[in-house]
Amino acid sequence: MTDAAPKKLFLLDAFALIYRSHFAFSKNPRINSKGLNTGAILGFTNTLVEVLQKEKPTHIGVAFDAAKKTFRHESFADYKAHRQAMPEDIGVAIPYIKQIIQAFRIPILIMDGYEADDVIGTLACKAEKEGFEVFMMTPDKDYCQLVTERIKQYRPAFMGNAAEVLDVERVKEKFGVERVEQVIDILGLQGDAVDNIPGIPGIGEKTAKSLIQQFGSVENLIANSDKLKGKQRENVETYAQQGLMSKELATIHTSVPIEFSAEELVVERPNEQALSSLFDELEFRQLAARILGNAGAGGGVTTGGTRGARRPKVTAAPGLFDAPDAELLKRVAEGADSDEIDLDEPAHLGARRTLDDVAHSYHLVDTPGARRSLLQFLLKQKEVSFDTETTGLDTMTARMVGMSFCWRQGEAYYVPVPADDLDAAQQIVDEFRPFFDAEHITKVGQNIKYDLLILKHYQVTVRGPLFDTMLAHYLLEPDMRHGMDVLAETYLHYTPISILELIGPKGKNQKTMADVPPAEVKDYACEDADVTLQLKHVFEPKLREQGLLPLLTDVENPLVRVLANVEYEGVRIDASALADYSGQLQGYIQEVEDQIFKVAGEPFNIGSPKQLGEVLFDKLQIGGKPKKTKTGQYATGEEVLSVLAADHPIAALILEHRQLTKLKSTYVDALPQLVCEMDGRIHTSFNQAVTATGRLSSTNPNLQNIPIRTEKGREIRRAFVPRDKDHVLVAADYSQIELRIMASFSQDPTMIESFRQGIDIHTSTASKIFKVSLDQVDSDMRRKAKTANFGIIYGISAFGLAQRLSIPRKEAQDLIEAYFEEFPAVKQYMDASIQKARDLEYAETLLGRRRYLRDINSRNATLRGYTERNAINAPIQGTAADIIKVAMIHINDWIEQEKLGTRMILQVHDELVFDAPKEEVAFIQPHIKRLMVDALPMQVPLEVEIGTGTNWLQAH
Repeated sequence: MTDAAPKKLFLLDAFALIYRSHFAFSKNPRINSKGLNTGAILGFTNTLVEVLQKEKPTHIGVAFDAAKKTFRHESFADYKAHRQAMPEDIGVAIPYIKQIIQAFRIPILIMDGYEADDVIGTLACKAEKEGFEVFMMTPDKDYCQLVTERIKQYRPAFMGNAAEVLDVERVKEKFGVERVEQVIDILGLQGDAVDNIPGIPGIGEKTAKSLIQQFGSVENLIANSDKLKGKQRENVETYAQQGLMSKELATIHTSVPIEFSAEELVVERPNEQALSSLFDELEFRQLAARILGNAGAGGGVTTGGTRGARRPKVTAAPGLFDAPDAELLKRVAEGADSDEIDLDEPAHLGARRTLDDVAHSYHLVDTPGARRSLLQFLLKQKEVSFDTETTGLDTMTARMVGMSFCWRQGEAYYVPVPADDLDAAQQIVDEFRPFFDAEHITKVGQNIKYDLLILKHYQVTVRGPLFDTMLAHYLLEPDMRHGMDVLAETYLHYTPISILELIGPKGKNQKTMADVPPAEVKDYACEDADVTLQLKHVFEPKLREQGLLPLLTDVENPLVRVLANVEYEGVRIDASALADYSGQLQGYIQEVEDQIFKVAGEPFNIGSPKQLGEVLFDKLQIGGKPKKTKTGQYATGEEVLSVLAADHPIAALILEHRQLTKLKSTYVDALPQLVCEMDGRIHTSFNQAVTATGRLSSTNPNLQNIPIRTEKGREIRRAFVPRDKDHVLVAADYSQIELRIMASFSQDPTMIESFRQGIDIHTSTASKIFKVSLDQVDSDMRRKAKTANFGIIYGISAFGLAQRLSIPRKEAQDLIEAYFEEFPAVKQYMDASIQKARDLEYAETLLGRRRYLRDINSRNATLRGYTERNAINAPIQGTAADIIKVAMIHINDWIEQEKLGTRMILQVHDELVFDAPKEEVAFIQPHIKRLMVDALPMQVPLEVEIGTGTNWLQAH
């Protein structure tokens, strides 16, 4: 590098970036196959790679806080005294992160007695004098005080927000100051709760800015305190020394005794062998592909296949210091999350194999004689893995291209089917009907529901036991991903062939499997069946060892067949009714808009957070201290508005406006667009392997989220109608199932007796906690008791209960204490659930379904509290999910045995909906109720309410 070359130094604040990465993944942890939470490591490494590739620094260093106390503790003993202990996952991550930094050959900067910001501040000032352009990379606002013409703060991309560079003008604008150094005065005045810097009481961010704009500094403010009024003057005079000390604590020192060596900070090529080894251990397959240029990264299907959650592969990127993939870099720089770009799917890079590395015998079966021979061998097997190749992923419109079969590792057979000739395709599929009909053969598949639905188009029903490897892994590791490529990488150390190798990248020129010659499809299709069989043999003993095999074989696998029937059947909707309702909603929306504009005194864009914030907080000045987002705008989310609604009518109107517009756009206007042209019905997809609790979810459309708490939301159900005038809808709904499960689990005698005698549980609860007779319970008492009943199950706090009931926190605390006094067995159950989870680090349902609770013993009180609530609720909610799944299986079997015309068409939460011939209604109702009530034996009787109607709303 010559002296004339531009010198660009990046100094990274390690802990600020690590914590940011950890909490970015806190709601969706990245747990690898060894149980290690890799979120913080992944996020930090992505951030590091982003800056290296996008900003191309010539020099770089990463600063860490020293472990020992700093000079700030000497001047203020309580500095950072209230900061919570470091989360265990971060403690485990730090050694890996340091190894990764070292593998990149980047210096780690640390100095005893000082924090990272002091080290960065000192080096930034020294580098500036030597002609460097310096970027302090951190989200921490304190660094703004160091910004000069050549020193800038670089806030990395985060959660969809692009990276932000703060220069002198941006800092002055952000803090409303004339000089950058006045940032320290604002920080000192307002204090910092995280670092326990006290500031001056009563002065927040907004007031601090105003005072410094008026007086220029903390010292001048104190000297002119006589110009202040009331309590503010009193506080400034009383806490003057505390304000000065806080300013000193907030000051980043730039005289740390650390040398600046430009030579040591020069960016170098990484130690690729060390990185490869680390990424192998951490199971960062896609990250390794992007940085090291490893081929064969990723895996997915865009059309034609059943690899579960697979997504299109990211093509192998060049090495970090070669020409990067521009599109991928753009997405990373913009903060695309890892679900979108597959940066962290597990792998074992060192041992990873592909089809080229393993012995295999894959055969193309494309003659009548060969098909007859294959069928004879299939019928002799006890288990066979099979897979269908299709023209797309929509189960209602996709058509089969071929079928693959495997019953011995490394040996598989592919049968092509002409997608363009339905008669010929039907004839070939019919040849294999004896195999699909065979009750003695276990059919193994990955996301096998897809294959069952495809075969239904050819009038084929798959009989005999099923084994779905996607569901098997879901039971073993509910929080991990379950796509075939991920599973193959993690458990078989194997990278399957990419579908993109056959059909090309996404876009208008992408082919379907029907466009690819069968000889080229053969290896891909056979490999699918082969890998799936191998995964079955890995998962089955693990399930047996953990006691989860009965849950798979008796519940999840049989449910696959039920859900395939439900999805294939679909549900009819009245599009004209929805169109009429859309017009009504538009009228309601307009009325609410007019009311909002009248209260605001002016029209504005209600959908613009910026304009809304200005109206609420600048013009109307609602609330005391409005929160702001990371971009500096006022926070106007639902949580904020719900709190403000108690003080000002406009907040409640805005919430109503949002509910109505969402109702209209998400459901009323969207549902008619999802009607299948083939049969005029909506076909949602039910997902078994998504929620951690075991409950089903649905997509395209999501029927689980149709709002039913409001009258206008419930009205959507009116558009769900029977198939014709000779049918009606029958809705069967479990009543208060989670409370009944709680009563059964806790063995609380009062609750059990109330349910057994048929007394309204909320009235009974109100009678107990308010100490009145049943006939003295009024509607307000019952409402509070109902909220407490359901809230207790979810581990609600006094603060949460107070918010829900709009009562003082003291009253809410008294209510909770009264509840536990009257229902001591419930409290004992909750305490026992938490203790059991602490011992096992998981909670389980009545049928043994597990929810892993890795933070149950965390030293971080927030994480631990959240996990403790899950420990209480997961067994209850999961058992409710198991109950309705068992009921669905039993009802489906009964309908088939009786050869009825009734069809199950929907499952939503605790409710099942049937499309039934009118003449069958009287017959099916008692049987459906019996099968639901008896799904799982409970000490508390389950209650099921059944209704009928010409639409779902009427039936419910």
